[in-house]
Amino acid sequence: MTPAQSVEPSPSQKVAAIICAHNVGRQIASTVRACRAIPGVDLLIVIDDGSDDETGKYARAAGAVVVRHSVPRGRASARETGVKVAAMRDRVDAPGRHILFLSGDLGESAVDAAFLVEAISSGRADLACAVPAGLGSEDPSSARKETAAQRLAHNTIRRQTGWDSQAPLSEQLCITREALNVIMPFANGYGLELDMKVRLLALGMTAIELPCAFEHTGDDHSLVALNRPASLADVAWTSTMLALRKVRLRRRYRTPVSAQRVGIPFPDPEHTPISQSHPGEVS
Repeated sequence: MTPAQSVEPSPSQKVAAIICAHNVGRQIASTVRACRAIPGVDLLIVIDDGSDDETGKYARAAGAVVVRHSVPRGRASARETGVKVAAMRDRVDAPGRHILFLSGDLGESAVDAAFLVEAISSGRADLACAVPAGLGSEDPSSARKETAAQRLAHNTIRRQTGWDSQAPLSEQLCITREALNVIMPFANGYGLELDMKVRLLALGMTAIELPCAFEHTGDDHSLVALNRPASLADVAWTSTMLALRKVRLRRRYRTPVSAQRVGIPFPDPEHTPISQSHPGEVS
């Protein structure tokens, strides 16, 4: 039984939006303001990861809590800093906030993260990831365009867990506090999302992909698509480590690929056996 199935969602459990930014400039302000319109989000945290422009200034003016790294430490470190800040601001008489991770250059389109927040707050899954709007439709232009890193990540997730993930390296995601506590610390580099998804599923939790109409302005230069050599190297390393450590979901718990759909949790309870034992394998 997964955490998303066994734990009733609390109506008082809020969400902290964590935006890791490096030299995003004034675009960060638009992203922060859009996040304020997402139902359930009551804390906005921007981690200024060693920017040498005024990213932090614009974020603070837009109403975010800003924490600055004096030098760039990378996405994993920035996210971990954000999680720690969120934990320090949790109320002692309320559940810890769920966490929403977003890029700093989404601008007004960041409001579409409301779909991810709703999936987590309602208890549908432990991890909600964004996929491009229209993915999977009959329109040929909506077909998934993969980099080598994304293709390798997709193959690794499918091999280790059986999940046919449509956006394996999606950086826009929402996760329950319970799941987050189990899978931290994060993997370094561009293998972060790959490692997170495989370990989460191997531990018997659930993930879901939801269409979101996010639009990147291009101000966030850390995106996977803009750093292909580095992302491929990081994903290859992470993939190798997951295979060597045998981090995987047992085949008996996997939903058949033919039954998987965007918007349906994986593993789907209707296609997996109920068991009191722990379904994952981590050696």
